[in-house]
Amino acid sequence: MSHLDKEIIFKKASSIRLLISDVDGVLTDGTIVYTDSGQEIKSFSVLDGLGIKLLMENHVEFSILSSRKSEATSKRARELGIKYCLQGVKNKLEAYNDLKAQMGLHDSEIAYVGDDLVDLPVLRVVGLSITVPNSPPPMKDFVHYVTKRPGGMGAIREVAELILKGKNLWSRVLNKFIYPDE
Repeated sequence: MSHLDKEIIFKKASSIRLLISDVDGVLTDGTIVYTDSGQEIKSFSVLDGLGIKLLMENHVEFSILSSRKSEATSKRARELGIKYCLQGVKNKLEAYNDLKAQMGLHDSEIAYVGDDLVDLPVLRVVGLSITVPNSPPPMKDFVHYVTKRPGGMGAIREVAELILKGKNLWSRVLNKFIYPDE
C-alpha cells in the first residue's frame, strides 16, 4: 500500500472514533527490562499520555491491544483511564472484531498503530492504519501512515494530533492551553 497524501489521511482521521495501539514498540520503544527479582520495567512517554487524554476528552476512545501481558501496561492504562486494555491476546484480529462489535463501530471508524507482523491482520482492515519508523521494513508497505516519531517517543501523540486535526478539533484543543481562563 502506498502512503497516502495528507488530505486523504485527514479525511480518514475525521471518521475515527477509536484509536487502538499495540504496546511494545509503539507505546514503548520495544525494550523490555527485568530487575534481578524478575520485575518487568517499561518506559512510557508522557507525550503519548497527554495525547491519549486529549483524544478521550474529545470523544475518541483509546484501547490497548497487546500480545503480551504486563502489570506495567495495566498500571499505565489505569493511570490514563483507558477502559479497554486487552493483553495476552493470541489472535489480535479476533480481539479487534470483538471490541469493534462491543463498541458498535465500523472498520472505517477505527485507527490502529502496530509495529510488527502480528499487527498486520488488524492493520489491513481498519480505516486508518499506522506504523512507527522503527518497525521492520515490510510493515511500512501495509499502512496508510508512518509516524515521524519512533515508538515510545511520542508516536501516539503524533497520531492523536493527526486525528484531532482531521476532526478540525486541534485549534480548539490548543486554545484551551494558550487561553486557559477563557
